[in-house]
Amino acid sequence: MTIRGLSVFGATGLLAACALPPEGVTPEDLVMFDEAVASIGCDLVGESDYLPVELQTGLTRQQVLETAQYKLNAEEAVRLSNGGIRLTTGACAAA
Repeated sequence: MTIRGLSVFGATGLLAACALPPEGVTPEDLVMFDEAVASIGCDLVGESDYLPVELQTGLTRQQVLETAQYKLNAEEAVRLSNGGIRLTTGACAAA
């Protein structure tokens, strides 16, 4: 990837930080997402994490992925070294 490509991604990240939640995801869905991720231990990494979150929230896989990215952009989650995310707010806030 070129430096130019990296700066495009950086600009996209800045724009996304100001963005609204994903299309079709309501404020109530965001609360359910937080509760569902908290119920599985606050980390969203693989299939065994995504499936229960989808079932508990009624969101599609794509909506769960987009909501996870939204949480990262809103600084309500951090990226894990294994490629997943960890929520850092609510029941998942660090003690």
